[in-house]
Amino acid sequence: MLSLIDLMRFFFCLFKSPAHTFFISYLFYSCPLKIPLINRIWIFGPKRWQGETISNAAPPINMLNLEGKTAIVTGGGSGIGQAIALKFAQQNAEVIIFDLTEDHATDALQAIRDAGGQARAYACDVSDPGSVKTAISQAIEQYKNIDILVNNAGVAHVGNAVDTEIEDFDRIYQTNVRGVYNCLHTILPHMIDSGGGVILNLASVVSLTGIPDRFAYSMSKGAVLTMTYSVATDFIDKNIRCNCLCPARVHTPFVDGFIAKNYPGQEKEMFQKLSEAQPIGRMAEPEEIASLCVYLCSDEASFVTGAAWPIDGGFMNTRV
Repeated sequence: MLSLIDLMRFFFCLFKSPAHTFFISYLFYSCPLKIPLINRIWIFGPKRWQGETISNAAPPINMLNLEGKTAIVTGGGSGIGQAIALKFAQQNAEVIIFDLTEDHATDALQAIRDAGGQARAYACDVSDPGSVKTAISQAIEQYKNIDILVNNAGVAHVGNAVDTEIEDFDRIYQTNVRGVYNCLHTILPHMIDSGGGVILNLASVVSLTGIPDRFAYSMSKGAVLTMTYSVATDFIDKNIRCNCLCPARVHTPFVDGFIAKNYPGQEKEMFQKLSEAQPIGRMAEPEEIASLCVYLCSDEASFVTGAAWPIDGGFMNTRV
C-alpha cells in the first residue's frame, strides 16, 4: 500500500506531464480505485490549494465575454464591420455603429436586435473631423463611457503609382488615414479620463508586404499599422491597448461588386483566382475576422498591445 509521501511524490511528477489533465480527470470520474486525497490536491493553481474540493470550486470563467463594455465600430453597417458589430453584441457588448448615414446601418441593427443584442447607430463620415466629434459626443452622452473603438471604416483602390490619379490618392488618404486619425484624436482624451480602453484598427496584409496594383491602398494601410504602434507606445501607461488586424482577402459585398464591375462574364473564374491567392485556398469570411476582433478587445487579451495580427490563410508565411 502506498504511503502518503509516495502519493505526494506521484502527483508532483504527474503535474509535470502534459497528459496530467486527462489522467486526473480519469482518476476523478472513471478509475474504480477511489483515493480520498485526490479531491483535495492542487490541480488548478496555487490559489486553489485551500482545502477546496471539486464540488465547491468556483465555476469556470465565461471566456471572451464583453458584458459591461460599450464598443464603437466604424463602418459597422456592412461587410466586416457588420460582422464585428454582430459578434460584439453576441458577446454582450453594447454596440454603437458609425456609418455614413443611419440608414446604412439598418440591416446590421436589425440583425443585432433579432439576436437579442443592443445597438444604436449614428451618422458619421470618419473623414470629416466635425462629423466624428459630433458622433462620439452623442455616443458618450448616451452611454457615458466608451470602452472599445474599432476603426474599421475604409475604402479600396486598384492601381499603381503611375495610373493612380491624385484624386483617388486623396480619397483613400482622407478616409483610411485621416479617418483613423480623426477617431483616435477624438476618443483618446475620453479613454484617458475614464481610466483606459481598447483600440483595434483594421489594417491589411498590404501593410506588411507588397501586392501588385495596390499603391494608394497600401500607403493608407501602412499608415494604419504605424499609427497603431505609435498609439500603443504613447498611451500604454494610461491603460489603453492598441492593436491592428492585417487580413488577407475577405469575401464581402465589395469583392463581389469589384469582380462584377471589372470582370463581367468572368465572375466565377476571377472569384476562384482571388480565392486561391490565399494558400488555404479560399477567402476569409467576415465572421472569422470578427472572432479575432472579439478576442483582441476582450479582457483575455489584456497583455496584448502594439501588435499587428495577420489573419490571412497563410498568405504571409506559407506562399510557395
